[in-house]
This record gives sequence, structure tokens and C-alpha cells, in this order.
Amino acid sequence: MKGLFVDCPTGLAGDMILGGLLDLGVPLDVIEKPIASFGLENSYKIRIEESSSYGFRGLKVHVDSLEIEPRTRFWKEIREKIIAAKISETLKDKIYRVFKSLAEAESFVHGQPIDTIHFHEIGAIDSLVDIVGVCAAIDYINPDEIICAVPSVGRGTVETLHGILPVPAPAVLEIANKYRLELLFGEDCPHGELTTPTGLALMAVMANRFARPLNIAVRATGVGLGHRSLDRPNILRICEFTNGQSKSPSLSDSNPGIFWQSLVSQEAWIDDATPEDISAFTTELRQAGAIDVVCQQVQMKKGRQGISLSALVSPEKASELRQLWLEKGFTFGLRERFEGRWVLPRRSGFVPSKWGPVKAKQIIRPSGSKYIKLEHDDLLRISLDSGNSLSEVRREVSFSLKDFSAEQDWTC
Repeated sequence: MKGLFVDCPTGLAGDMILGGLLDLGVPLDVIEKPIASFGLENSYKIRIEESSSYGFRGLKVHVDSLEIEPRTRFWKEIREKIIAAKISETLKDKIYRVFKSLAEAESFVHGQPIDTIHFHEIGAIDSLVDIVGVCAAIDYINPDEIICAVPSVGRGTVETLHGILPVPAPAVLEIANKYRLELLFGEDCPHGELTTPTGLALMAVMANRFARPLNIAVRATGVGLGHRSLDRPNILRICEFTNGQSKSPSLSDSNPGIFWQSLVSQEAWIDDATPEDISAFTTELRQAGAIDVVCQQVQMKKGRQGISLSALVSPEKASELRQLWLEKGFTFGLRERFEGRWVLPRRSGFVPSKWGPVKAKQIIRPSGSKYIKLEHDDLLRISLDSGNSLSEVRREVSFSLKDFSAEQDWTC
């Protein structure tokens, strides 16, 4: 699995994200071609500067407007340009969702219908280039997952066309509210606006989750630099990573090894649900993607007997499962903790038998030896279809494995 981790110690801004993606190796024409499809090719000039902040290198993006008079663009106009643009549907969808999130935030903040919203800072040519450019760069990389750290918002005030506003700006708060995002406040934050509406909207739409990954294998890093001088390096880092848990392990490897899989444990204690309720809900959790679900008895307050219900889920599924717990579960809260497990390389396939192919799993032990485990459900199916006992079917299929080479390719 290929992913991107956006580390933003000094906040999120569109030009910094774009600089990080370009530094990661995205060609400049990847972002300029879709910008041209919006009819903006003669409205700007982009300059990429190799620079540094407190001694740390990175790319700084400058977008110079060539418009004689800066335009105020309405959401309706931008929406029509997106729909008419001659770009891929996936890229069009990304750009549309970012602009729509900004328009909805501005609509709420100003108390106006969304179609009457006109963008000032956001509709400026540099913001248009940032949004279309970042969406095009991410579409080009095509990551399986994007993780973004919780962004710092800064403190103090910021000067806008609406006057001096407190940090974070109202649109930033509204985007965070809509997407249920955490923001990093605190006296340790530098003065000024660190996270802009454009920067937050881009990550709110693009990122799968806002967190710090427990473990990633970094393959490349791109650094985008901010334009403001702070009391610390003003940088944004984008790490391209792979995650071993999502790889299909190679079973031809002569020296196989175990790999680490990150997990989230979700748990609640329940004392007001029937056994039938618990059974139905555990089935829902498994169908929604839980790796495993376990129930055990616990003694709760006032001496009541209850059930401890726990589910192991992948970090990517944690949000979806959390929603299921709180919507359909029997609890007012949910405990979560990050943990993990060491897993042997494995693959699924079929082994031959006189009744036809039988589902099985093959694993590789650290020593390199291979072990095949027959799937019980398939053995039971054969037993019911053939009229043979389950133990007889298992014995017969296991015996046939002696003539089956575990090295040969399976039908997977």
C-alpha cells in the first residue's frame, strides 16, 4: 500500500502543500495542464524557489497574478468552470469537493445562500492555482491513503478583506466543525494564521484521517516552505510511505519474516442488552470489517453482570466501526487504544481433492517452513454434499496434500 503522510507542525496552507508535492517529484506540467483547462493559463505565473527556513531546505511556491484587476469570483462561476473543465472525472471530483467545502463554510459564516457566495482571498488566482494544483498532484500520485497530522492553527489575529479577525478564521472553524476535525491550539503556537481555509479544506477532503501514524516505511519526502517568518522553521513535510500490513507477502522468499500490523482495539461494557442483541451486533461488526470480535462476562457496578464486547479493527476502518458502535450499539461511550500484532506472511488459495478444490491458507514460519491450514467451512460443505463425516473429509484432504507441492502456484 502506498500512502502520504502530511506533517504540518506550522499549519496547513495551500502553497506549502503544493510545494511539498512538487518537492516529492510531481512534474510541474501535471498541475499546469488542468489549470489551463480552467482558462487561467494567461492569468498567472508560477515560480518554484529552492529555499530554506532556519537552515532546512525545501520548495517555496510563488504564484504571481497577471490579472490587471484582481477578480472576485462567485461559487456559481467556479462550479460551472469545474463542470466544463476537460480533465478526468476523478480529478474533477476532488477539485469540486474542495471548493464546495469552502463555499459551504463561507455560506454558513456569512449567513448567505451558497450560490450568492463570492470568494475574496479564496477566489484569488493564487488560491485557485493552489487548489487545482494540489488536487492534480495528488491525483497523479494516486495514494491508497493520506494521513494528516492535527494542524496547528496559530494565535492572535489575521488581517482580511473583512477586517481583522481572530485566529483561527471563522471559515477554518466551520470546516473543522463540518468534518469533525481536531485543531491544535496553545500558547506554544506562533502568532498569526498558520492554517488557512484553503489548506484545511484540501486536507479535510483528501485525508483519510487526521493522526500520527504509529509506524510507516518512508520512501521519499517532499518539503514545502511557508512565506511567513516565524520563531521556528516554517515547513510542511509530505512523506510517501509504504505499509507492510497491506502488502501481499511473497511466498517464494527463501528467508521470509513476520511483519507488524497496526490495530485499533474498540471496547464497551454492556449490561442492558439481550444475548440475541449482542449476537446480532457482533455479526454487524464483523460484516463491517472488524478483524475479530470477542465477548466475555464482566461484573459491573451495583453487582450487575454485563458483557465486555471488544473488536479489533484496522486503523483505516476505525472511524467507520466507531460510527457503527455509536449508532447501533448499546453503549454511551467507546474505549479505544492503539496496539498491534506480529503476523506471519500468508496467502489464500485452493488445494486439490477428489471432491474438487478446497479453500485453504498457507503461512510461512520464520524458519522458512510452510504450513497449510484447510478452511473448516469448505470441509463442512463437502461433508454435507458428499455424505461423508467431517473427520473423514478432513483426513482425506489432508492425505492428498502429501502429493501437493506447497511451492507450486495456487489458484488464488
